[in-house]
This record gives sequence, structure tokens and C-alpha cells, in this order.
Amino acid sequence: MNIDWSSLGFHYTETDYIVRSTFHGHRDEKGQLIGQWSEPIATTDKYLHLHVSATALQYGQEAFEGLKAFRGVDGRIRIFRMEANAERMQRSAVGLYMAPVPTELFCKAIRLALEKNIDFVPPYETGATLYFRPLLIGSTPRLGVGPGVDFEFVVIPSPIGPYYPGKFHCTTFIINHHVDRAAPLGTGQFKVGGNYASSFRATEAAHLQGYDCMFTDAKTHTLIDECSASNFIGIRGNEYITPKSPSILPSITNDSLMTLAREQGYNVIRREIPVTELSEFEEAGCCGTACVISPIGKVIDPENGKIYTFGDGTPGPKLTALYQALQDIQYGRKEDVHHWCTRIED
Repeated sequence: MNIDWSSLGFHYTETDYIVRSTFHGHRDEKGQLIGQWSEPIATTDKYLHLHVSATALQYGQEAFEGLKAFRGVDGRIRIFRMEANAERMQRSAVGLYMAPVPTELFCKAIRLALEKNIDFVPPYETGATLYFRPLLIGSTPRLGVGPGVDFEFVVIPSPIGPYYPGKFHCTTFIINHHVDRAAPLGTGQFKVGGNYASSFRATEAAHLQGYDCMFTDAKTHTLIDECSASNFIGIRGNEYITPKSPSILPSITNDSLMTLAREQGYNVIRREIPVTELSEFEEAGCCGTACVISPIGKVIDPENGKIYTFGDGTPGPKLTALYQALQDIQYGRKEDVHHWCTRIED
């Protein structure tokens, strides 16, 4: 194996194995899905043999997750918040009328993917991790509109580098008021591909200008929704403020950061955040599995002719401290008092 770990970006790098499990079922007279998941198996075949009329392809019946394994300061491997990812995928499955993957099976599949690709866990202090992409798709052939009863669960491992290349630094966002990522009471709170596909037009337009894209709420277009595919954080004094909306994916990273923020003395607030309130924050950032925390240096609102700046263009001390606190737990530098990490024994 010849991988330059320190130069890895957030791109797919093929490993030796993926892990698969299948579900074949039927619905009873009450519409309840009856069936059973197979034992997860590791395979070198990276291709799915899927019918062209599968519900995943015809009607977007799919969901996914993202989580990481870290090589710690002690050489041990830690998987971060595996059970929380399993639970979130179960909520997505229910939301899209799919068979939920039981937590025990989900964790068993992640562990097997790690075991079979152990050499792809990057060394400590390279900034790289082993990323897992659990994927759940409907495989029943169907042309009439309706859900399937057969499903494929796959865990795709890949070593990755930082989502934003380079050292911990600030990014610039531009607000798009004309493209909705997800609708209120729709699928925004689930981690499904359609939410990301619907954002591509706006995010790619922003990237062509050298920015990332900030979305507003689909109902009024006056409230902060998501920062690209991440949750927003605003810091004002001792307040940690993050949006509360039915169209925002509940971030496991944000949940972790809110816990750490309370421990650091912050008043954590989840509520609607008007775009105009950006002028009141001393620090701002976005957070998620991929980027952990990415500080925001500037937000451009071309629709209203506003530019909001935070600090001097370098990461502020408060978000930096939160970022460091979370990384210390993930890499085993501090005690994991919340039992977020699954430590893999030698």
C-alpha cells in the first residue's frame, strides 16, 4: 500500500472490502413490513447488481450515513458515535418507508468493515481518518409509484483527509435565496440523497465563484437553514446559537459540540436565526462529520447587498477551543466521559 496520508482529500479511495446485508420482505394486510436482515458479509465486489426498476433508482428510496474511525494518540482505533449514526439511519428509514437496520447489525457491519480494512486506518497526526459510508437502498423492481419491500444495506469504507484542505481555517459563504435544499415537513430532517441532489445547482454555482453556499429556509427565505451540507453555529458572548428547523438534518457532530459547549459554560440555544442576526455574532462556523467545525470568516448576501464578517479572517478562540475539545476525545487525548467512542481493542 502506497498512500500519502497527509495529502488525502475528502475523496473516495478504494479499500479491499465493503460489507453488505440484504432484506427481503412483504407487507401484511395492515401494511407492516415483514422480513429479516441477512448477516453482514464482507466482499471485494464494489458493484451492486440492481434491477433497473429498483425503487432506489425510480423513486429515490434511499438513505445514508457518515462516520469515522480515528487512530488515537495511544495507537488504538476509536469509532465515533456509531450507535447515534445507527439511530439516525433508522429515523431516515422510517421516513422513507424502508426497513430500518437494527443497531446491532449496523454496528456489526461497521466493525466488520473496519476489521477487513484495518490497514487503511491512517496513522495518528496525519489529519486523515477512515470514513464509513453506510448506504440503505430500495431494491424491489417497481414502476407503479410506491415503496419497495426489498433492501440492500452496504458499508463503504474509505480513508479521507480534511473536508476543507489545509490547516484549520476560515471559509466564505454566499447566501442563495432562490434554491430550496429541503421543504418544511419534507425530508430535510432525514439523511437522504434527494436533499443533497437538490442542493447541487446552488452549491456548484457558489463554488464557481470561490465560495460555499448557505441556504435559507424554504418558507420565508429569511432564516438560516444549512451551510452547504452542515449545521450553522453562531457565537455571541456566552451563547452558542444554532438553527432549529424541521428541514435541517440533526447533526451528530453539532449534538456533541452542544454538550461540550455547555461544559465550557455556554448557554446553548436552538431556535430560528434570521439572516440579519449574522451581524451580531462574534464567531460563526458550520459543523458536521466531514468538516468537524469549519469557521466562517465572511458571509455574502448579494440579494440584500450585505457582507457579514467575523473576526479578523482567522479562526476565533471560542470555536477553536470547541474544535480542539472534540478532537481530543476523538483521538483519545482526553477522557471520553460521554462514552461516544467505541474503542477497538488490539
